[in-house]
Amino acid sequence: MANILVVDDELGIRDLLREILNDEGHSVEVAENAAQARAARLRDRPDLVLLDIWMPDTDGVTLLKEWSATGALTMPVIMMSGHATIDTAVEATKIGALAFLEKPITLQKLLKAVEQGLARGAIRKSAAPAVVLPVSPLADVDAAVGLSGVGPVEALPPSQQSFMLDKPLRESRDEFEKAYFEYHLGKEHGSMTRVAEKTGLERTHLYRKLKQLGVDLTRGKRNGA
Repeated sequence: MANILVVDDELGIRDLLREILNDEGHSVEVAENAAQARAARLRDRPDLVLLDIWMPDTDGVTLLKEWSATGALTMPVIMMSGHATIDTAVEATKIGALAFLEKPITLQKLLKAVEQGLARGAIRKSAAPAVVLPVSPLADVDAAVGLSGVGPVEALPPSQQSFMLDKPLRESRDEFEKAYFEYHLGKEHGSMTRVAEKTGLERTHLYRKLKQLGVDLTRGKRNGA
């Protein structure tokens, strides 16, 4: 689907992110420092970069500045950190970072950030030169507040299902996804293979998603019995 570069000096985090993103169908390249990240960026032309802030040789913000100054910041970059301050968030956003993820990174926030980052990258690639994307005047504030989640992104059209609109976004999204998967489980009589095909998910990620949402995996089999 997409070519993603993960830059982090911690082996465990690199391996975890690579495993999750591979399950999503993405091609993942990893780098443990800025030197490897520079080489990977030139070699693979990633569609998205997940960049750790604190690294031993050159920190992520400095590398982001370098890419921006040399015209190499042609892809969305999502910063990662367990110790970032609001000032760091604002600085990185001004340089060109799309968003922040705070460690430890949850599966839901990671996948959402990657989805939004790739969508932003696709818009950049497909937009004509004369098209200018609107930038929120509160982008700096949004990025600072977004240290524990995802930074500024384009607004999406609101759902037409009014019963979801009076709840927090996360709860509404989880309720919709749970109902969506329960519907397909019932329709396919509990067959995980057919549900995976219908929903376009890898079986490994599908099992993880169903468990996360608390979906009863025996429901479709009972209804189809």
